[in-house]
Amino acid sequence: MSVLNPSRDRAVQGMFDRIAGRYDLLNRVISFKLDNWWRRQAIEVLLDRPNPLIADLGAGTGDMAFSAIKHVQGKIRIVGLDFSLNMLQVAQRKTSQQRFSSAATWVQGSAMAAPFKAEAFDGAMSAFVLRNVSDLESFFAEARRVLKPGAKLVTLDMFPPRKNWFAPFYCLYFYRLVPWIGGLLAGDRHAYRYLSDSVRGFHAPEVVSDMIRHAGFAKVTLRKFLNGAVCMHIAEKAGVTRSRSS
Repeated sequence: MSVLNPSRDRAVQGMFDRIAGRYDLLNRVISFKLDNWWRRQAIEVLLDRPNPLIADLGAGTGDMAFSAIKHVQGKIRIVGLDFSLNMLQVAQRKTSQQRFSSAATWVQGSAMAAPFKAEAFDGAMSAFVLRNVSDLESFFAEARRVLKPGAKLVTLDMFPPRKNWFAPFYCLYFYRLVPWIGGLLAGDRHAYRYLSDSVRGFHAPEVVSDMIRHAGFAKVTLRKFLNGAVCMHIAEKAGVTRSRSS
């Protein structure tokens, strides 16, 4: 059942507005720069057709979009959607510094009610967004709606690690140290406590795979990094891709 939670959404939106200015720095520090590598893995999977129009759902400060633009040397168009105005303002400032600045457009709004036409995009992506979405059913349904038949959805996110030798070390670092690092570098320990708790209470990656299938996607696959602490979901909208007009 689809369950919206407007009060939670407003609280999360406000949190990202507060930390927007230090968000990129904290990502690099907390992940030991592995977040850039994970994004590249997702982009290589997604960009399998020439000159695509891509939706970046929960674009934040634009890291995923800019990585994709660099990967194909600007032969792409990306529309980045996010509900945090402050995050998008950071993305907009970074746009002017990019070689292919005209490739990116930024839109404020919710990915659970995306302001896009049906079957408008050749692909959709999101990075570290799913945990912050109050209604994943709506998120995946909207992603499917705006994709052309045959187009891919690729998502990255963090998940509770499997119970093995790695789990205690990960839990100590991410649940105990990350909020402290966030407080030190961003001046907002509460925000990074939330981000840690959002991982602790998130679905297993296999459950998210089932949600994507229930939204009507086909060929849903799962790739795990760091013993499953970070996962990539890949799915395809069933149907035949329409031919492009010349």
